[in-house]
Amino acid sequence: MVVSTAAVVVFALGCVFFTFVGVVGLLRLPDVYTRAHAVSKADTLGAGFALLAVAVSFGLDLTAVKALLLFVVVFVTNPTAVHALVRSAYSHDVEVFHREREEPQITREKDG
Repeated sequence: MVVSTAAVVVFALGCVFFTFVGVVGLLRLPDVYTRAHAVSKADTLGAGFALLAVAVSFGLDLTAVKALLLFVVVFVTNPTAVHALVRSAYSHDVEVFHREREEPQITREKDG
């Protein structure tokens, strides 16, 4: 009982961590492409850890099997859906963020 409870806590903390990383990526990254990348990776892993926590907490039960099947579905459909969104953004000419680089300042010291 203690081992399964510890596993549920670890999986739940993994869910919280990856969901938090996804939110930070959504707020901090500059354009739709990088935001979609960060959110899709973090959301997929966060949902995966949550579903694993549910499966472990229910033990060997039909609910655990359903949670594991949902885990597989999320890992297949979430990246596919984000790819479709990004592809649509690209086909509608949503601009990619380009960092403007400053030209290096060349200073010459005066002699004497």
